[in-house]
Amino acid sequence: MSGVRKFITAVTFPVVLPLSFMLCSPFAIVASMITRSGTPSHRVARFWASIVLWAAGVRVRTKILHDVPSSGPVIFACNHASLIDIPVLYKALPLEFRFIVKKELFKIPLLGLAMKEAGYIPIDRAARGKAAFKSLKEAANRIRNGASIVIFPEGTRTLDGKLQEFKEGGFMLAMMSGCPVVPVAIKGTFNIISKGSMLASPGDVEVLLGEPIEISGTGRKPDRKEVAKLAHDRIQQMLEGN
Repeated sequence: MSGVRKFITAVTFPVVLPLSFMLCSPFAIVASMITRSGTPSHRVARFWASIVLWAAGVRVRTKILHDVPSSGPVIFACNHASLIDIPVLYKALPLEFRFIVKKELFKIPLLGLAMKEAGYIPIDRAARGKAAFKSLKEAANRIRNGASIVIFPEGTRTLDGKLQEFKEGGFMLAMMSGCPVVPVAIKGTFNIISKGSMLASPGDVEVLLGEPIEISGTGRKPDRKEVAKLAHDRIQQMLEGN
C-alpha cells in the first residue's frame, strides 16, 4: 500500500466517519417514520457503511462456510476488534439485522432517534433482578417476532487483537427467543483501527459465517454456557484458519 494512500486515509477517515453519519441519519429517520419499518434505515446504513469503508480504504470479503437459516430470525455472534467492525458487518452480512444497544445510548441526540427508528433493541445492562429479566424478555420478544440481531459477546473491543472470553448475557437472549446463533469471525479489522484510535490504515477484511448453533428443535436444549463456549470455539477456529 502506497504511502500516499495511507496518508489520504489517515486524513480523511476521521472527518468522513462523523460527517457521513450526520448526513445519512436524517434520511434513515424520516424514511423509517414514513414507512414504520426499519428496512429503509438498514438500507441507508449499508450506504453509510460503503462510504466509511471507502474512506478507510477497506475491502470486505464474505465467506459463508455454512448456510444461514432462512426460516426466521437469527442471532449473529461476532468477535469485536475495531470501530470499523460495524460498517464491515453492514457490508458483509446477508440478512437485514438490528443491533442490541445499551439503553443509555438512546438518550444521545440524533443517534438515539436514529437507532429507535431503525428498530435497534435497547437493553438495560444496569438492571438487576426483575428489571433485568423484563429488559431481556422485551428484547427476546422483538427477536422472536422477526428481528435478526448482532451481538458482540466479548462485551468490548479487544486491546490486543486476541479473542476475549465471552459474556453470557447475549446468549440468554438466544435461550429466551429460541433463535439459532450464527458464529461470525471478523478477520483483519484490528490492524485497520485499534481501540482508542481514529486513524485508519487501509487493508482487506474477511468475514466468515460459521455453522449455526441450534437452540430449539434439536432434542435437549443447550444452556447458555454451552452455547457461549461453542460460539467462542467456532469463532476462534475461524480466526485461526487460513
